[in-house]
Amino acid sequence: MSKTNGVGEKLSNVKNDQPFLTDVQHLRAQARKNIEQGALTPAYQGNVKQTIDILQSVLATELVCVLRYTMNAVVASGLSSQSVKEEFDEHATEEMEHMRAVAERINQLGGKPNMNPEGLASRSASQYVEGSNLVEMIRENLIAERIACEHYRELVRHFGNKDASTRVMLEGILVTEEEHANDMHDLLVAHEGTPNLPK
Repeated sequence: MSKTNGVGEKLSNVKNDQPFLTDVQHLRAQARKNIEQGALTPAYQGNVKQTIDILQSVLATELVCVLRYTMNAVVASGLSSQSVKEEFDEHATEEMEHMRAVAERINQLGGKPNMNPEGLASRSASQYVEGSNLVEMIRENLIAERIACEHYRELVRHFGNKDASTRVMLEGILVTEEEHANDMHDLLVAHEGTPNLPK
């Protein structure tokens, strides 16, 4: 008696042209070939050079964010600035973690992370704008986070299944950047009294 797949189609009639799993012996043989490529195996479908170039821009963006948040944490002043300074410090630390993760991924792909401060601003998606007072600082950080969120969403779609490791890393960073944007929005509302952006 033939089994069915739940919609009445006989399983014996379902063709599977491509096996789900590669033969173990084949996997072992493939792993021994081109070992100088490290984590890059034949199943990797991304464009390595393009991915490294994109990640260099992401790295620059994160570095600029670290610098901006750190500067803001140091110079922020005025009534109720202490809690904002602490928020800036926390964000700077998290941006540093992002920067390190991106640098590690570039290294895994065989590239050299570009930490050179020369040309940093031109490689970054977001700008380095300090702001002259507390509200301006919050506003500029919110703008930068919105840029990062949109940029990383595009990159997540770009990498898709071609480079799942890079995509998953960027998805994790995106979650934190969205939290940062929400934090900056809430601080802006608190200090201006009216929402700047619809929730």
